[in-house]
Amino acid sequence: MSGTPYVIDQVRARDLLARIDVPQILRKLFRDLAAGNAVQPAQQVVEFPQGAGDFINYLGVLAEDGVYGVKTSPYIVREQGALVTAWTLLMSMKTGQPLLLCDASELTTARTAATTAVAVDALAPLNAQRLAIIGSGKVAQAHLHYVKTLRDWQSISVYSPSLPEDPETQAVLRTIAPQVKISDSRESAIADAEVIMLCTSSAGPVIDPATLSKPALITSISTNAPRAHEVPPQSLNDMQVFCDYRLTTPGSAGEMLIAAEQHGWSKGSIVGDLADLLSEKVQRPGYDRHVFFRSIGLGLEDIALANAVYHLTH
Repeated sequence: MSGTPYVIDQVRARDLLARIDVPQILRKLFRDLAAGNAVQPAQQVVEFPQGAGDFINYLGVLAEDGVYGVKTSPYIVREQGALVTAWTLLMSMKTGQPLLLCDASELTTARTAATTAVAVDALAPLNAQRLAIIGSGKVAQAHLHYVKTLRDWQSISVYSPSLPEDPETQAVLRTIAPQVKISDSRESAIADAEVIMLCTSSAGPVIDPATLSKPALITSISTNAPRAHEVPPQSLNDMQVFCDYRLTTPGSAGEMLIAAEQHGWSKGSIVGDLADLLSEKVQRPGYDRHVFFRSIGLGLEDIALANAVYHLTH
């Protein structure tokens, strides 16, 4: 076997991902994790000298598939704004040889959004009808794509500060889901919503759950800026908290770190993660109060998608 990995650029990765049932791959991944057939180490964060940025390594092992890998994603500080890239390396557990080197930008967008979709399917009320999305970029668009058929949505409201003056993005959103309503304020978007997906690159809170009129499912992804969070850290004490993987997420998620340090919150209060939910170790929550789902992005998600892409090409 050649020791040179198959290289896939961003455009090719986008084309291949369109042929893959991404949420279904992730559901299998989390069931494998629950069954002990996968390993998910903590993220590895390495800072560049002189405050020049950092890089995060996302690691994962899929024993049943015979592969392991790493996604490495730098956050490079520049005068014109931070630069974030990502590449995923897929390795064979049988030969020790590299199989695939893939531009991970499309993989990251897909796995981030599809993980939220898996969580929405597992956590949202079965009769949920009102969906709100805060954010309108590529990641928000992917979220909309993966959740649009999960419930019988009677309304889908989308808000971002620039969206009302951006007809091109409005058109893209309506191509994904024709019933999308463009909200002129954050407050009008989330009013009476039963599911609120936060899909921003904000380093600080974008909504306060305490202001909502009724219990809702709130999902959050945040960005890789240091300690980034999309809800006030103290709000975790008043919500039922779920995450993608309870062993690693509390050590990386900004609002969880701050809540533990400053607001008396404990990671032991996490109700469950996706492995728990998909293996039915934890039941769907009741909605006597808000439900919060936080994902940080797992190496296993990147490795599972890279493996699926690899098998489409070989």
